[in-house]
Amino acid sequence: MKDIVDYGIIGFLFFLSFITFAFAIERVLFYRGLKVTDYKNKTALELDISKRLATIASIGSNAPYIGLLGTVLAIILTFYIIGDQQDTINPGEIMKHLALALKATAAGLVVAIPATVIYNALLTRVDTILAKWEIAQDPNVV
Repeated sequence: MKDIVDYGIIGFLFFLSFITFAFAIERVLFYRGLKVTDYKNKTALELDISKRLATIASIGSNAPYIGLLGTVLAIILTFYIIGDQQDTINPGEIMKHLALALKATAAGLVVAIPATVIYNALLTRVDTILAKWEIAQDPNVV
């Protein structure tokens, strides 16, 4: 069970972090090469510039819950260990297990905070691109 928390949950969070940064790099490179004048339809532009943003937002909002799941599983494991060793309970060992249980929550936050920041930065860039498209479509704007 401890390996599930250590390798399963934290490994999954690491994978989500990798996905977030890969999608963010792809989006930045796409935005950098984008020409709003190539789009005559605003909906087509919106579809192209908002790709993968929902995935980044989902990772940012759900990573803390995945970390919390790991913490809950590790605390359950700690209680199981306490129940197994009623005659020789070592408070130091219990504290060590509880402290290690919190690493999954910390890992979830480490993934969620950058993902949320990246999502908000990319969303701001999307708004800027849409504004540039609006300006490009209106010949009366100076």
